[in-house]
Amino acid sequence: SYFGDKSSCVENTSTWNLTSSSSVRGLNSMCIGKTPLSSSRSVCRSHTPLMGYSVTSSSAVSAHTVGSVIVAVVEGRGLARGEVGMASIDLKNPEVVLSQFADNTTYAKVITKLRILTPLEIIMSNTACDAGNTTKLFSLITEHFKNFIPYFRNVAFTTVQRKYFNETKGLEYIEQLCASEFSTVFMEVQSKYYCLAAAAALLKYVEFIQNSVYAPKSLKVRFQGSEKTAMIDSSSAQNLELVVNNRDSRNGHTLCGVLNYTKTPGGSRRLRSNILEPLVDAETINTRLDCVQELLQDEGLFFGLQAVISKFLDTEQLLSVLVQIPKQDTVKSAESKITNLIYLKHTLELVEPLKAALRSCNTPLLKAYYNSLEDTRFRIILEKITTVINDDTRYTKGCLSMRTQKCYAVKPNINEFLDIARRTYTEIVDDIAGMITQLAEKYNLPMKTSFSSARGFFIQMNVDCSTLPNGQLPSEFTKITKMKNTYSFTSADLIKMNERCQESLREIYHMTYLIVCKLLNEIYEHIHCLYKLSDIVSMLDMLLSFAHACTLSDYVRPEFTDTLAIKQGWHPILEKIAMEKPVSNNTYLTEGNNFVIITGPNMSGKSTYLKQIALCQIMAQIGSYVPAEYCSFRIAEQIFTRIGMDDDIETNASTFMKEMKEITYIIQNANNKSLIIIDELGRGTSAEEGIGICYAACEYLLNLKAFTLFATHFLELCHIDALYPNVENYHFEVQHVRSSAGNKEKIAYTYTLSKGYTEEKNYGLKAAEVSSLPSSIILDAKEITNHIAKQILHRQKSTPEMMKQRAVYHLAMRLVQTARNSRLDPDSLRIYLKGLKKKYEASCPAPGQNDEQQ
Repeated sequence: SYFGDKSSCVENTSTWNLTSSSSVRGLNSMCIGKTPLSSSRSVCRSHTPLMGYSVTSSSAVSAHTVGSVIVAVVEGRGLARGEVGMASIDLKNPEVVLSQFADNTTYAKVITKLRILTPLEIIMSNTACDAGNTTKLFSLITEHFKNFIPYFRNVAFTTVQRKYFNETKGLEYIEQLCASEFSTVFMEVQSKYYCLAAAAALLKYVEFIQNSVYAPKSLKVRFQGSEKTAMIDSSSAQNLELVVNNRDSRNGHTLCGVLNYTKTPGGSRRLRSNILEPLVDAETINTRLDCVQELLQDEGLFFGLQAVISKFLDTEQLLSVLVQIPKQDTVKSAESKITNLIYLKHTLELVEPLKAALRSCNTPLLKAYYNSLEDTRFRIILEKITTVINDDTRYTKGCLSMRTQKCYAVKPNINEFLDIARRTYTEIVDDIAGMITQLAEKYNLPMKTSFSSARGFFIQMNVDCSTLPNGQLPSEFTKITKMKNTYSFTSADLIKMNERCQESLREIYHMTYLIVCKLLNEIYEHIHCLYKLSDIVSMLDMLLSFAHACTLSDYVRPEFTDTLAIKQGWHPILEKIAMEKPVSNNTYLTEGNNFVIITGPNMSGKSTYLKQIALCQIMAQIGSYVPAEYCSFRIAEQIFTRIGMDDDIETNASTFMKEMKEITYIIQNANNKSLIIIDELGRGTSAEEGIGICYAACEYLLNLKAFTLFATHFLELCHIDALYPNVENYHFEVQHVRSSAGNKEKIAYTYTLSKGYTEEKNYGLKAAEVSSLPSSIILDAKEITNHIAKQILHRQKSTPEMMKQRAVYHLAMRLVQTARNSRLDPDSLRIYLKGLKKKYEASCPAPGQNDEQQ
């Protein structure tokens, strides 16, 4: 067995072959001391061994409301805490569903997903479930499933060793077992390490309990984003540079970098997770936008909140450490507990200032946060702390001052021995200071007492070595380090004094720790209010960050309709790089004009424009203002991008194969509420094949109501608008400028988007001319190009009938849009409709048709 001794399984494998409901009911009340794969520290749980162990009778299933789904859940550690990976499999259906998402401290998304899945068994790592070291995620799941949801009380919780949550193994499993029809899931999950880790543990566990393996390429594997958030695959997140810059991962030229003015680690984490998973609920987004608007309008509220929020520490990490009970009482764990209690006191003392800052707010969300801070538990915990901890004990910067705070944290007269130990410590510190003063007088040198957590107390002085006798320090000083004119050193007597000091500290920490533990035991029953506090702080921090970003640029509040309309929008990251406002452009897509083909020469701005639209869409859906003069968005449930012309050596994919994988993934997963950005397609193969693939892909996507922007160099593709009235052609304008000598013509880029397709021909040759390619090659290339151009068929022309149908279609679409979204008064509406009529009449080519339509 990969997971330990098989003999530890209850009885033998034949026990698992349940074929009747009576046998299930008989086993239902059993308590298995050690579930398969569980660690030796597993808690005895009510276990229903129905997990698809060859269950063949429908009656066996009907005996339980719980289904036949097994779920593995794993959470990131350290900085990735809050990032949750899940993998589930229905034992009656060969489908593996993978999920990965960032969750807050309430783990609402995890609970929601589990409630939807109705699992039979939940698998977690032993490190998350060990007695005395239970993570909050495990505690919340068990609390919900055992206490609040009656029909989930028979759900089994199984622990497996952490090493089986292995993302590399998970990816291998998916490659081996996933049916080729669903293989595009690799692109989505290959960098989602936590769902892969969960998949590894889940599939190995199912193999173990089933005593069989799945056939290769037999499973359906799909990735499912979290509820109420838009899905952005990892490739799109990378293409759009949402959180990591592709050129230099350390610089801040990303969407996260543009918006990140957060003051707390929790706020920064929340911003990052929101950018990767934007909201899809317009009501929630507008609630956030209301808050940002109030923060922008009320300067006092903005600066007041920012001043308080900036004082908060990492509340989530603090909570995580506070609720953990160390297995061994070491000096380090004691010191950590005391430090965290001081941090807790510091955090709770900020609740009243935060309430004061929110008191005058008007928006519903900010009012709700104010009401949440009215929770009496904050006051109760603080009162309990102040009965034991000194009022003037607080979080300070600097290791020595923080050490002093920890030593004198507990009030005097609570523990007589602690008071004696502290007096001893004070005497030792005074003796050290006195000894260094004497040494300074003895050698007539400007010595001063310094402290570091690594060295303890040591001596430091600033002096030119030429002033020292023989250019050296006296022989009694050791461990000498020199940086410029600053000497750091110690002596044998000082080392001994430091040891005495440390011994005294150990006594103080031990006695303080016992008092702190007793205090924490009284606090634990009220501590859940702090999860709410950390949630409020991180959300306020993010909203303040959005407001801050708006003050640095002319962003505007977005609206949410069924139209994507951006007036004079610009690229937010480019603005940060260029330190000035880039060229702005308009965008207009509706249900009736949902497919835009964009053409233009190389370097004219196509890629920047496409990315700009996706970034503006994401900014709007996370509750931020948007870089534009006006903007309206249709909520996108999925955002897909196909950008870039690179091969992928890791997956052994050529440029063309990578293009095909990416477009296949889009076609398989896009729906009517998607936003699709395609920047070049079919360039990795011959022109004829590339045009054919592009045309076929466009025709498929045209059947969806998704908003699609398609940039291409294949000008033949522009004529698709003759067949499909929902296609619009746009191009980036360029100007031809003659050099001062008058013999050469150069292209000047305007970066301005205009209607219609580009009239520029052979712009690749013009780009080649400005490179260092020899002129003889350029001349040959021009001659060959002209020869080929003569052989190409004349462009397809639209017939008058087609033009009339197109005009009717556009008129109908505009009328529908007006009926749905118009806020015009009757007179303005009449003028607008007359304008539509004139535009329609101008679009109809044949005379006499106008009368028919009237």
